[in-house]
Amino acid sequence: MEVRREEMGKGKSELRIAMEELSMPCPGDDEEEQQQQQRQKRSSTMDLLCVSKHLIHVLGEIGPTLLVLRQDVQQNVQRLQDVLARDPSKYASLTAIVTEEVEEGTSKKVNSCTRSILWLARSINFSQHLLEVLLNTRDQSSLEEIVEKAYTFTLKPWHGWIASAAYRVAQKLIPERVIFIAFLMGICQEFEDFAGDVKVLVSIVQPLLEEANAILVKHNLDKLKST
Repeated sequence: MEVRREEMGKGKSELRIAMEELSMPCPGDDEEEQQQQQRQKRSSTMDLLCVSKHLIHVLGEIGPTLLVLRQDVQQNVQRLQDVLARDPSKYASLTAIVTEEVEEGTSKKVNSCTRSILWLARSINFSQHLLEVLLNTRDQSSLEEIVEKAYTFTLKPWHGWIASAAYRVAQKLIPERVIFIAFLMGICQEFEDFAGDVKVLVSIVQPLLEEANAILVKHNLDKLKST
């Protein structure tokens, strides 16, 4: 946490810090080979945790509106951290975690790691959609409208009445668009650089979401809903 705050103090945005933590090797003559080796060494479980932790801070800046979602992300992060700590090698990949729980018959339980992976992936998808709409609409839509679009498109179909009601109650507390963008950009960044960071981060995160979705679809777990 202190390291993250120190980096923010140097002008780096939350997105830039996440990019650096998830980044591939620097371009070079053997860039493709380096990237392949890097992908083989990476842990998709650790990458999901990394993105999700940064997501918690971003959701915090949106305000009380997404308190329920932020708490849900925190709970799921902790669950995955606990299982990874038990055996970092065995549970290095999301596929390994889901496969084991499917074989044990525990994948659909409320406190399963499979559900944690599912909801973290959905939350990241929500954030990705929010950022893309934020860039594409420029000054045409308020942050409230953008969050509403992202929520309707990504999370609403899977939320039960409790989560949906909590979202509606606090919907009017979303901050102004300019304030949120200022947080995302950091203190030493132009909008064009911020837009570039979003595109790079999305490209890095996409394979992670694809792995999670592939194993969930394989075992018909991708359409589980909250209560």
